[in-house]
Amino acid sequence: MSELDIYAKQGFAQTVGLGDRPAVVVVDFINGFTDPDHFGGGNIDPAIERTVELLELARARGLPIAHTRVVYADDGSDAGAFARKAPGLLKLTETSPLSQFVPQLQPRPRELIVKKRHASAFFGTDFGAWLTWNRIDTLLVAGCTTSGCVRATVVDSSAHNLRTVVVTDCVGDRAIAPHEANLFDMGQKYADLMPLADLRQRLTSHHAASLADATI
Repeated sequence: MSELDIYAKQGFAQTVGLGDRPAVVVVDFINGFTDPDHFGGGNIDPAIERTVELLELARARGLPIAHTRVVYADDGSDAGAFARKAPGLLKLTETSPLSQFVPQLQPRPRELIVKKRHASAFFGTDFGAWLTWNRIDTLLVAGCTTSGCVRATVVDSSAHNLRTVVVTDCVGDRAIAPHEANLFDMGQKYADLMPLADLRQRLTSHHAASLADATI
């Protein structure tokens, strides 16, 4: 029996699908993650370029959008275990060029900006409350790194009982092996995996079905 057969026999990789009120979260696409001398590398740059298209799609459909960035105090007084494991994160202060959003993915008015000091977009932030206020039932996830802050956000999204979709060509990591391994694991346990082209088609058909239901 192959490893995939074991997962299938145990009932993993079921589909959560799209709900009626999706939102997009773009995790940590900041300048520091485009530069291998800091936190970049791997396939992060291509994922940023695809996320430009994801945001165009989401904005055209009026979906709520949130963007996260890691921000520490200048003196590191708010740092914890996460920064102890990766002390370079302390460079990501409010005014550091490294912590600013990449030019291609600048937030627009009425899009939420989530400042965080840990991996998950949910931990120690008001992100969950914002999702509740907007009655979101589906979270579409882009960002980096796949094995780090994306994964943590996806696990917490599932824990909040949200339908969770990882847009596979809109997430990236500084190394390809952890990127692929974590995509596989998230797809088995926590989220649906969907490339942007499939998501575009699914949103179009889902919207058409909702309009048809509304006219019955």
